[in-house]
Amino acid sequence: MTTVGILTGGGDCPGLNAAIRGVVARVLCEPDGRVIGFRNGWAGLMQSDWTELDRDAVRGILTRGGTILGTSRMDPFVHGDGAVSVRRSFTETGIDSLVVIGGDGTLRAAGRLSDEGLPIIGIPKTIDNDIPGTDRTFGFDTAVQIATDAIDRLTTTAEAHNRVMLVEVMGRSQGWIALCAGMAGGADAILVPEFPQRLEDVAASLERRHARGARYSLVVVAEGIAPPEPVDLPRDAYGFARLGTVSYQVAPILEHLTGFETRVTILGHLQRGGTPTASDRILATRLGVVAAEAALAGKTGAFTALRGDEVVIAPLDEACGDPRPVDAGRYEVATRFFG
Repeated sequence: MTTVGILTGGGDCPGLNAAIRGVVARVLCEPDGRVIGFRNGWAGLMQSDWTELDRDAVRGILTRGGTILGTSRMDPFVHGDGAVSVRRSFTETGIDSLVVIGGDGTLRAAGRLSDEGLPIIGIPKTIDNDIPGTDRTFGFDTAVQIATDAIDRLTTTAEAHNRVMLVEVMGRSQGWIALCAGMAGGADAILVPEFPQRLEDVAASLERRHARGARYSLVVVAEGIAPPEPVDLPRDAYGFARLGTVSYQVAPILEHLTGFETRVTILGHLQRGGTPTASDRILATRLGVVAAEAALAGKTGAFTALRGDEVVIAPLDEACGDPRPVDAGRYEVATRFFG
């Protein structure tokens, strides 16, 4: 019998259930295939909290957001003793390999466990689209679509009242959502962590736009940009800073500099929830199936990556480097010619 474990770690994102379904469906095609799902991310692996996943368990989950397994921010190296914290679950369940679906922090922990001898296969996911070694992560397309829909709606109300609208989107250290949603929605300024801008320069750009006859302006802000003034951010139960307030610092400064009424909309967790787009469902399914095939073939210490239009197996350490930033060329297209 071949037993494959699976968990989802870190922040949730649309497409997780499609990836779980892909893994389960592929493993259970084998006559001796068995899948064990660990609840609430690394917490389930550390506490030996698991359930067996059969075809009934994954029926009808393709369209659902979130994750049927649950997730958490727990980390076996931060909140435990690394591999020592999780070996008991490997032994009790008899899993031959573990598929870990997660973002940068989860995959770095997976990489360290792999280095300590555990059989791990990673699947990259995050709405932030910043995992190195893969061209795109599932969850990103859905988040961009939600942000773009919001920008489209806010544009009409901004125009009616001659306002400046700030739309804050997720992006802790990289500005992919802000860049792509801003480009798709025709934003007049896009603020991302990779390319800091002086607010005086942003204000001057908005003033020039209004001087040319525009009745409104729309600014997209990534939550991770440097705040105009230092601020002590609240932290969650695991010690991670909770972002999502920087626009409330930016807005009054732009209003003071331009004289235009400025309003803020923070999308927050709306970008994580709900039904994944068709594109995210397809990508997550493909990544899940390829990860399952790697597990069945004993190819561990690896992760599934989208390279061009192909899903490939690559060394896990390629996903454990620094986050993948927005590239200068795309940022220029989005801001220089249309701002």
